[in-house]
Amino acid sequence: MPREWAEPLLQRMVESLRHESFYVTGTWIDEPLGVYCGWVARDNSFSASMPLCDPRGEALLIFSGEEYSGSGASAHPSGRRDEVDGPRYLLDRVQQDPKFPATLNGRFQGLLADRTRGSVLLFNDRYGMHRLYYHESGGAFYFAAEAKAILAVCPELRRADPRGFGELVSCGCVLENRSVFEGIQVLPPASAWTFRPGASAQKAVYFQPREWEEQEPLEHEPYYEELKSVFTRNLRHYFEGRELIGMSLTGGFDTRVIMAWRKPPPGSLPCYTFGSTYRDNRDVIIARRVARACGQSHQVIVAGDELLRNFPRYAERTVYLTDGCAGAISAPVLFSTEKAREIAPARMTGNYGDQILLRWRAFKPSKLTPSLFHPEFFAHVNAGAETYRTATRIHPLTFAAFRQAPWFHYGLSALEHSQLTLRTPYLDNDFVRTNYRAPQSACTNNELRLRLIAEGSPALRQIPTDRASGGSVHVAASLVRAYHDLTFKAEYTYDYGMPQLAARADHLVSWLHFERLFLGRHKYYHFRVWYRDALSKYIREMLLDERTLSRPYWNRRAVEAVVRGHLQEGRNYTLEIHTLLTVELIHRLFIDA
Repeated sequence: MPREWAEPLLQRMVESLRHESFYVTGTWIDEPLGVYCGWVARDNSFSASMPLCDPRGEALLIFSGEEYSGSGASAHPSGRRDEVDGPRYLLDRVQQDPKFPATLNGRFQGLLADRTRGSVLLFNDRYGMHRLYYHESGGAFYFAAEAKAILAVCPELRRADPRGFGELVSCGCVLENRSVFEGIQVLPPASAWTFRPGASAQKAVYFQPREWEEQEPLEHEPYYEELKSVFTRNLRHYFEGRELIGMSLTGGFDTRVIMAWRKPPPGSLPCYTFGSTYRDNRDVIIARRVARACGQSHQVIVAGDELLRNFPRYAERTVYLTDGCAGAISAPVLFSTEKAREIAPARMTGNYGDQILLRWRAFKPSKLTPSLFHPEFFAHVNAGAETYRTATRIHPLTFAAFRQAPWFHYGLSALEHSQLTLRTPYLDNDFVRTNYRAPQSACTNNELRLRLIAEGSPALRQIPTDRASGGSVHVAASLVRAYHDLTFKAEYTYDYGMPQLAARADHLVSWLHFERLFLGRHKYYHFRVWYRDALSKYIREMLLDERTLSRPYWNRRAVEAVVRGHLQEGRNYTLEIHTLLTVELIHRLFIDA
């Protein structure tokens, strides 16, 4: 494109991603190469100082995200890889490593311009967690970290993709590198696409999961020793950097393993946990004990009255920030993450531990009321369920790391990433690769994590988890575990899973406030009751609006029955309301706009 045409489009794309006052932005243009690139980053983050240029101006790198190989640490006496000049060591990698970007370790996206060769390389991480959307038209290739940036300059793409929407409704996410917008795709994981003026793009990948699938499995004990060595060796890289890190503690295993081996000096690692308005949940109770045992401060972030008063804004902003990948159900996450940033601008989590170590499947097609849908759209919902079943017919760890993580978990990751730097050691390349060598016996229980905790910190091993696992083995401890399992199931049943007959009975005696007996023991958000009570006015205004009822997806009378049933008749349509609200917000924010 001519510069006078392309540069205003670039500025419009950048502005569409400037969501917060603590963001920094910039642009870089090379007219002979035909490249117009902009970036947005949180101030003082790893990738805030872009672009990276070599002294001769022959190579230029624009990098977003973080990299954890530790390659830059040896360059500084402090041993911290970005203590002085941030990610500049990546330029050395470009010039010295012929496999670049295959040897990078982290979640990232980047653009590398090589003026000597007259080429541009667009790449992302091997999991596809730092997402790039793209659109190809006759004269241009548009790419962006968020689909809304492409929509800002290609308004003709503000059209719903029925297949993408069907998958979103069925599975809670869009599958197979699609989006909900017609004509906008997602760059596949481990992409390395090369562009040259006047030539077609070379669309290569630098990694295939089969490279790890084909490793020889290990016996149980050698596998444990290798896993421990990799985890403890690489963990320190996730605590490097200029930003203060806060530990997002839960009552489970994965954050406990981190604390056991990080061994932070007293008072150096602020900890926090997300809590309920009804009571201190199990996460809060146990995380407080873990923080105390490690000599760290601990705070509780409660998603309560403040969230509910401002729920319309949080729901809308959640959908907007993630291009619809996180729905209204994730509004409490945005609220809590904003509060977490006030404690520390970087958040360490145990995300993906269960999925990697136990190959845990976190999502599946939902069972929504068929009468809710227009028959033509319901065919796309059913097709989404079939696409899901086909996608699961692969190595279970490959599905967890390379399908489930970038498809299903991306929405929450992107939402949290909009507010702070999000870190986890459980998607470390070496750690995931080692897990492919696990014997089957290691993937069926929590024995390995209990050993890791015990060897790292015997004191932490004595503290039970949120489901009372890991402490004593006496009969009394078994009874406690059974009790917490029972309360976990009872809370789920009372909230999301309450049968219709029981929901109607609960509605008739709502003045007794039985929710105080069941809710808040494990979860910190309680949507069945919230939608029925505190948020009923908002739900009625949104879902019974003529715009909502006239969408081509829904059976109007069924939508009216769902809203009336949940708000007035004591029925349980929590999942249906989640779906209706999220789809409607996507339409109003992106398609109707």
